[in-house]
Amino acid sequence: MAERTLGIELRHLRTLEALKDTGSLVQASRLLHTTQSALSHQLKELEQRIGIELFVRKSRPLLFTTAGLRLLALAEQVLPQFKAAEYALTQLAGGDTGRLHIAIECHSCYQWLMPTIDAYRADWPEVEMDFSAGFNFAPLPALARGELDLVVTSDPVDIPGLVFLPLFEYEMRLAVSKQHPLRAQSFVVPEDLVDETLITYPVPQERLDVFRCFLDPAGVEPMEIRTSELTLMILQLVASQRGVSTLPNWVLAEFLTKDQIATLTLGEKGLWSTLYAAVRVEQVTLPYMSAFISTAKDTCFSTLEGVVASDPLP
Repeated sequence: MAERTLGIELRHLRTLEALKDTGSLVQASRLLHTTQSALSHQLKELEQRIGIELFVRKSRPLLFTTAGLRLLALAEQVLPQFKAAEYALTQLAGGDTGRLHIAIECHSCYQWLMPTIDAYRADWPEVEMDFSAGFNFAPLPALARGELDLVVTSDPVDIPGLVFLPLFEYEMRLAVSKQHPLRAQSFVVPEDLVDETLITYPVPQERLDVFRCFLDPAGVEPMEIRTSELTLMILQLVASQRGVSTLPNWVLAEFLTKDQIATLTLGEKGLWSTLYAAVRVEQVTLPYMSAFISTAKDTCFSTLEGVVASDPLP
């Protein structure tokens, strides 16, 4: 037996809702900005489609039949969802709301990222936010595929469809214990780390500035490499003379004030890097996206020591 299609439309549900709210065909037609004749014709057409009457004829006030009440219940369920979807789509089209799924490739970024998210939520409560650490997967390809919306990284990669917006520049410095012999130097050269245990985050060496920009060009390897995911643990190991580590200047600032460690410049001119927000090209100008990046910059410059503004990528 072929399935019968009744052809109930959204306009029919709106009409039924208006009739319930006003109690008469005359008032419902005014509410819907149409004529009484057009509304009456629409209702008769609907009754013919479904093969059953929806109202008790000549009732005052207007009474719904069982079929009418069933369709009215459908209207009360569907119309609010439809209105909410219309509103959400309008907001999306205007860039006032959306999804912001963030991943970071920076272990030490939690110090400013959490305050940034707190400040952002206060101004953009309707943006759906999620957060993940990008240490155990490749977040930039995931961003290009649309699985993420923003990646915080210090390693720009030429991937079609992605743009890298600089947040700030920072200096990588060598952290040593207060008793370490290198402390007497004004800066270190790669050869100074030949006999050292270098403590790093558990990240491939090719993604660490100390290797890519400092040790590898000189053909130097440290005596031993030790890893830890926690910045606090790394600095405790450094302070207890278990090794040395290279960390951003803003991370080291707090521990320097506590007089727990000493820091040295990497090379005579220092080793500087840039932190970026990677996003898809089509999302760069969305208001909720640009607002997040602006909030991130404001938070960084107000809370982190030693960071400086960066010029955009050419």
